[in-house]
Amino acid sequence: IKKQQQDFKDQPRQTERKYISGECHYYLGKKYRLEVIERAGKPEVQHLKSGKLKLFVKPGASLITKEKLITEWYRGQLKAAIPSLLEKWQPKVGKQVDDWGIKKMRTKWGSCNIEQRRIWLNLELAKKPLECLEYIVVHELIHLHERNHNERFKLLMEKHLPNWQALQKLL
Repeated sequence: IKKQQQDFKDQPRQTERKYISGECHYYLGKKYRLEVIERAGKPEVQHLKSGKLKLFVKPGASLITKEKLITEWYRGQLKAAIPSLLEKWQPKVGKQVDDWGIKKMRTKWGSCNIEQRRIWLNLELAKKPLECLEYIVVHELIHLHERNHNERFKLLMEKHLPNWQALQKLL
């Protein structure tokens, strides 16, 4: 576990975000150019298939405001994607969660509280390919069968998601 945590810490990180036009941001594993548009009205983020993320903010919006808008947009995207993944995988894995949530995590992609049947998913998964999010959902559901990352856990992962090791490396 300590080696995995250190590997996670040692991964290359994005540069400090300034939330300015032209800056690159990732969504579902793809790079998008940010276009910041100042206007009156409701702040929002729009994801365009053209490879842009448009961030609409009030004139003079602070870096903190822009960061919060992007963060909440990522959170909303995950909240929209996770229910269908749970619907797909809970019957296959044979376990149900009672609750799930999204939070910023520094050293893990997900966590599972077996007693409360709750899983937490890292907000940063919104930046990764959808298959990575799916892998973490399955991984945490498997923990409802097996607490540890032992041979039984690996066999269950192999049974349900044969390419799990490739997805783990991708993360």
